[in-house]
Amino acid sequence: MTAPRPAGDARPITIVSAEALRQRIHGAVNDPHLRSSFRGAMDFLMAKRAAQFPDADELASLRSLSESIRQYSLSRLPDLLEQLEARLTANGVHVHWAETPDEANAILLDIARRHAAQLIVKGKSMVSEEIEFNHAMHAAGIDALESDMGEYIVQLAGEKPSHIIMPAIHQTKQQIARLFADKIPGVDYTDNVDALIQIGRRVLREKFETADIGLSGVNFAVAETGTLCLVENEGNGRMCTTVPRVHVAITGIEKVVEKLEHVAPLYSILTRSATGQSVSTYFNLISGPRKPDERDGPEEVHLVLLDNGRSQAYADAQLRKTLQCIRCGACMNHCPVYTRIGGHAYGTTYPGPIGKIVSPHMMGLQQTHLMPSLSSLCGACGEVCPVKIPIPELLIRLRGEAQSAPQANPVMAGQGAGHDRLVSFAWRAWARVYASPLGYRTFSWLASRFRALTPTRQAGWTAARLPLQPAPRRLRDMLRDRR
Repeated sequence: MTAPRPAGDARPITIVSAEALRQRIHGAVNDPHLRSSFRGAMDFLMAKRAAQFPDADELASLRSLSESIRQYSLSRLPDLLEQLEARLTANGVHVHWAETPDEANAILLDIARRHAAQLIVKGKSMVSEEIEFNHAMHAAGIDALESDMGEYIVQLAGEKPSHIIMPAIHQTKQQIARLFADKIPGVDYTDNVDALIQIGRRVLREKFETADIGLSGVNFAVAETGTLCLVENEGNGRMCTTVPRVHVAITGIEKVVEKLEHVAPLYSILTRSATGQSVSTYFNLISGPRKPDERDGPEEVHLVLLDNGRSQAYADAQLRKTLQCIRCGACMNHCPVYTRIGGHAYGTTYPGPIGKIVSPHMMGLQQTHLMPSLSSLCGACGEVCPVKIPIPELLIRLRGEAQSAPQANPVMAGQGAGHDRLVSFAWRAWARVYASPLGYRTFSWLASRFRALTPTRQAGWTAARLPLQPAPRRLRDMLRDRR
């Protein structure tokens, strides 16, 4: 069985206009199959998570402990990153720093070219999606093959992941069966799930044996010991990090913790929050290349530490809480908006609630100022976040940053991108009227008398609602008549 050439030319992430975004959202909402698939999947994941936390007191305690660990790690982030680099270097790992996706891809491409790599086999890594790694390697004539089954499916389909934990959650088994039959030579149509998994494994097995480089993500990086922790369920992560001669890991700078003992609570709450498992099938700890007396493992290990807007979030005390995220996806699973539109409608690497607060730092508010508004602010995301990120508060903060008047020294890149002078004037006028008792009484009297002049189209409000219209009589008038 021969695997097809990886779809490295899959469409890279692009941010579209507000109107195109609305069209994508409308398309998703009006797709009954998509809504049914996501509703069923999210209900299943929510039930599995709930079953893992039968004791509310234990959950509250574990969340508080995990939050404290993440906040402590972030409070010492610069020092811990330097300690991590020193320890990894002592262990024989090459450490690289990248400020932007382009810099990260340049580093990775240099490593690939120095080893004359033709094939890179990848474990699951959202940071590699963030930097468009596959697209960059394909442009350089190097194949990058996803080995996580969900990632492999969306790569074959020329799509992007629609969930950070379950990339192909939007696909049915019938769609995957047709995809395999169309894309993999010698494969007949079958919608038997076990058979489909075996087909994928057979294709990937030969690629592990011939790959020049294995690439992985990192769930936690331990500064004290120089250890890279990798959580996975399929064993492909272990294959990627042990079979090829060269292992390259890439992660955001926020993933560092000080000690190994800090990993245990985070690992416990990560797996239970993400997939409803008490533990994952595999937990890999990597501290360096193969030693002379070891039988397996890579001869060379690299770690790329990526910034890509994380320093911007770190610089602000409130926005820094964004970096507490451990990428479990629980906020997506409980979000009513994500459940109805899926991940692709957002148009960013990270969809759902976490994407709305992470993407503006990575891409700037010029391209993402609408994202914080794709929320009902119901608070479900904040209630289930295992590290207690106040996502609703951050969404409100980002809305303010996007809509406020541009400033000379903005906190965020693209601050004021959604600012509208007319809207701003209207809100200032409203504030002045409602701050004055006489002004309020005069305005309400005029509004009730001239209600027939109320416009029937009221910007975004009437896109999905009936127009607002003042009552024919004010409450104060009705109360006065009852005396």
